[in-house]
Amino acid sequence: MIDTAAIRADFPVLARQVRGEPLIYLDSAATSQRPIQVIEAERDFYARLNAAVHRGTHALGEEATDAYEAARDAVSRFVGGGEIVWTKNATEALNLVAYALQNTTLDGGPLALREGDEIVITEAEHHANLVPWQQLARRTGATLKWLGLTDDGQIDLSTLDRITERTRVAAFTHVSNVTGAISPVAEIVKAARAVGALIVLDACQSVPHMPVNLVELGVDVAAFSAHKMLGPTGVGALWARPGLLDQFPPFITGGSMVEVVTMENTTFLPPPARFEAGSQATAQVAAWTAAVEYLERIGMANIAEHEAELTAHCVAGITQIEGVRLLGPTKGGIGVVAFDVDGVHPHDVSQFLDAGGIEVRAGHHCAQPIHRRLGVRSSSRASFGVHTTPAEIDAFLDRLSEVRRYFGVIS
Repeated sequence: MIDTAAIRADFPVLARQVRGEPLIYLDSAATSQRPIQVIEAERDFYARLNAAVHRGTHALGEEATDAYEAARDAVSRFVGGGEIVWTKNATEALNLVAYALQNTTLDGGPLALREGDEIVITEAEHHANLVPWQQLARRTGATLKWLGLTDDGQIDLSTLDRITERTRVAAFTHVSNVTGAISPVAEIVKAARAVGALIVLDACQSVPHMPVNLVELGVDVAAFSAHKMLGPTGVGALWARPGLLDQFPPFITGGSMVEVVTMENTTFLPPPARFEAGSQATAQVAAWTAAVEYLERIGMANIAEHEAELTAHCVAGITQIEGVRLLGPTKGGIGVVAFDVDGVHPHDVSQFLDAGGIEVRAGHHCAQPIHRRLGVRSSSRASFGVHTTPAEIDAFLDRLSEVRRYFGVIS
């Protein structure tokens, strides 16, 4: 069990009111709130050791570089080891991989995609793990395929045979940002590994909410971001198994990622510096350490248990409200609950809840295909964080039960 009262005291935003009501923040899947420890860590960087990293030979430069690299060690440790490249977000990290697979060879054999090769994703993907693969397929002549979904939005393992000897990339989400369903990682990894495919994991919704060891999962690369795990905005991570990035070409070129530059030619630094051109979000990277340490102090297993209980409570409540359809599994999801209210647009649902101080998401959540598969154009979504309480879920369910009456759908 976690001490939510003590945790909530660390989040300044939770003390405010919205529309005259106490704030109930149920949009952590979009972006998490930050504890004071993270806010102060970013401020401390600017106040005490702000300098360019990997450049200055003075004290501030050395201290800034130490903080920058300490964050890399902390984030790597948090996900079980492996290499970390800083990006501005998870979307950039996934695009970096897609670019590399158009322009490189890996492990001594060609992995640059070409006509006849196949990329396999799933119908549950966030656009960040869909659109880059669409574009890569169009640029290379490869074919894009996808694993289907069951009626409750989980990956349909009966479609796993779509991973074939032609599959060169298998990219999939760890946890759906719409349904909260946890993907069958072991089964997908086994099928992809059997045909020698590169395995790419979108871990944005898993790393903040459950214990994740990317090495043990057996994936090759993964992407996640600080702002969904109590950290600052503007920084993400590309994770890779050791040695893999040595074969990737630079994605963005310029300063800070070069060895020797002449007017005729340039040689590049090894990873991770090769992929960190120009000035980086150094204060945000440094403050990510504070977010990691905060989560580690609570314990990821404790957080997962807490959020699983909240999810089960919310799902049970939603299924009892007439005219509200749950979009996703009734069991086994974590941290995210999407729903459709009969006769009321999701934007109206969100505004009605907001009038009571309850903040949820409305729209397609950057995941249009899964909505299409579930038979809706968009949805409302409640998502939870370490600070969410059962009482907040109850307040949300109480107000949600009134939304159809408020809009005149029922009398």
